[in-house]
Amino acid sequence: MRMPASMEPDWKALLRVLRAHSATFYLGSLLFPKEARKGAWAVYAACRLGDEAVDGEGGGPEALEAWWAGVERAYRGRPLAEWEKGLAWALERWDIPFEAFLHMREGFQTDLGPVRLGTEAELLRYCYQVAGTVGRMMAPIAGGGKEAEARAVKLGQAMQLTNILRDVGEDLGRDRVYLPSELLKAYGVRLSDLEAGRITPEYRALMAHLEGKARALYREGLAGLGHLKVGRAAIALAALQYRGILDKLRLSGYDNLGRRAHLKAWERALLLPKAFLAARFPPRPEGSP
Repeated sequence: MRMPASMEPDWKALLRVLRAHSATFYLGSLLFPKEARKGAWAVYAACRLGDEAVDGEGGGPEALEAWWAGVERAYRGRPLAEWEKGLAWALERWDIPFEAFLHMREGFQTDLGPVRLGTEAELLRYCYQVAGTVGRMMAPIAGGGKEAEARAVKLGQAMQLTNILRDVGEDLGRDRVYLPSELLKAYGVRLSDLEAGRITPEYRALMAHLEGKARALYREGLAGLGHLKVGRAAIALAALQYRGILDKLRLSGYDNLGRRAHLKAWERALLLPKAFLAARFPPRPEGSP
């Protein structure tokens, strides 16, 4: 049953959330067909406001619980805020797993306190919680099944790992260390060096290792484009933009302790033809004939 007209979301309000927080996602979303585009906006706004409940002005445990109450209201079909109406609108049209939001909440809860991760497996789990879950939410909107969902999780993990590699310095300032302690020890990287802004050969080796992990996840994730019915170019463009950040990071010698790698507007635009090419001829999974 369709949402009554009185409950139709204020799409302009949701669009403002997108444009304020992610030029990457906004640009990619424009390549979705109209209804799927609105679904993508609704899901992104809900996820982004959860992130703001942790890191935004007034963020903290109470704000996160207020956000979670909004997610639950949307799933019960009783939304209040505009973003809740947007999510409820999407839920009427696509089977977006509640479990994905539940796991996302766990990732946001990790960010409430000082962050220390022990193993690479914990790092990938966190990347799943805060971004792989978004892939699970987007897969049904793009018309994908279980295989598409699994690939979308990989793509989300790749994007989040890219964020982590880009933001090491910023995160240190927030008492968050996403680089696993087992890897810091294995590569001989000391936190005191990072806090002092020293980019050592050992640190570069660690960054190169994690960059390789992220690129492998991009390859696996982009191979899922062929399992989608709509929005292939949209998803490809978002992924290629994030992967471009890895290129910038490598070219800088992994100088991410005092500055942030990013793409300029013209660099994003140059990726459009590549996104359409990937949409038309999706990459094959590794090992396939």
